[in-house]
Amino acid sequence: MKNNLLFDFKVDKKTKTVFVDKEFAADLSLVWDAFTKKELLDQWWAPEPFQNKTKILDFREGGMWHYAMISPENKMHWNRFDYEKIEVQKMFTGWDGFCDEEGAFVETEFSRIHWKNSFNDNSKSTIVNVNLTLDSLEDLEKIIKMGFKEGFTAGLNQLDKLLFVLNK
Repeated sequence: MKNNLLFDFKVDKKTKTVFVDKEFAADLSLVWDAFTKKELLDQWWAPEPFQNKTKILDFREGGMWHYAMISPENKMHWNRFDYEKIEVQKMFTGWDGFCDEEGAFVETEFSRIHWKNSFNDNSKSTIVNVNLTLDSLEDLEKIIKMGFKEGFTAGLNQLDKLLFVLNK
């Protein structure tokens, strides 16, 4: 695996946004699939030792991804991502939040998070730009304090390993 790939994680408190730029040593179509197909998402999305399990993935505008991150103690943490806008192999946006096993959003200490994922072909690699916007500075500070940077970085590193294996 290439070690000199771009990785940048920034927090902008003024705009209540997290910016993550990550380069992958894989072509655009494979990276896109890793973000949009359940058989690949389930292999990398949850940071170890957690596992990810997709219940529903309806990847279309107006569709949703309903999934659980499963702890080593087998506790399921359900989430739902509602797809808003999709431009194939370019970008997708949507809203993510905690839900129950049936997909109904539940009240938590966090509001839903708006995601924008952009994909850029860089000849022999793909750069993904992830922007997460939160409703309040308090929510932004909560996700940072609970370890979002470490958890998301771990997941992206797992994706690096998966792409390396799939590229062989």
